[in-house]
Amino acid sequence: MVTTHFAIRQALPADQSRIANLMYFESQVHRHLDWRTPLDWLGAPEYWLLERDGKTSAVLACPPDPENVAWLRLFAVSASVSLPQAWRALWDVAQGSLRGRGLTAAAIVMHNWLGELLRDSGFSEHQDVVLLAQNSAPFPRQANPHRLAIRPMTHEDLPFVAALDSAAFAPLWQNSLPSLQYALSLAEISTVGVLDGEIVAYQMSTRNPFGAHLARLAVHPRQQGKGLGYLMVQDLLQKTQSQGLTRLTVNTQSDNTASLALYEKIGFKRTGEQYCVFTHTL
Repeated sequence: MVTTHFAIRQALPADQSRIANLMYFESQVHRHLDWRTPLDWLGAPEYWLLERDGKTSAVLACPPDPENVAWLRLFAVSASVSLPQAWRALWDVAQGSLRGRGLTAAAIVMHNWLGELLRDSGFSEHQDVVLLAQNSAPFPRQANPHRLAIRPMTHEDLPFVAALDSAAFAPLWQNSLPSLQYALSLAEISTVGVLDGEIVAYQMSTRNPFGAHLARLAVHPRQQGKGLGYLMVQDLLQKTQSQGLTRLTVNTQSDNTASLALYEKIGFKRTGEQYCVFTHTL
């Protein structure tokens, strides 16, 4: 597709170095908070390059995963082109590809300039994501009256974990089985909670230079309200602190009162970081 100033085509694996240059050397870059890097999605059809005079000037990627949600996984623009023009040109192509598939487009916005572009394109503010941290603060130890067995997660667990994830989260926040498989390969500590032979809870956490991050925690809706989530996080804190990791962070939605209450009860405090989630039904 050709516009007045730009040529747009699908990105290919051979474009990796061009895209990396935009991602790492330009200032106007949005990268989704994800297990996979934007480069890992190369080869997906919903990944486009904008070229000007044969040079890569912008990139946009929004491959659906889970299948009904197209997260904005990458948008990067060279300083040599107009930000609004590049966005409109790429988003027009993206909408043409995504429309009619029953999808919701979504983005976690960390830059004001992106929020302005999304509002102008029909996106609306859906909710906020907040960051909390537990810096080795003391917390009340909880007993395990339900005899929840917590053990390391295995690859054989993943189909059951994926079913649990779909039951526990709204469609916007669900993880697909391929994403969970990828996540397990990267996670530092992954555990499942088993009750009467059934996986009823799980968590996946990563390691970073500052400590660890609780990337995912879920309890099956049938088992919620019994303190199982607390037991999972308590076990995780014991594991991270035994490894000398004194800081554990987590993200959750600002309107998820149950999740916030759990984390605050176990010693997490809000860091002040907060990002708006924008959505657009296509």
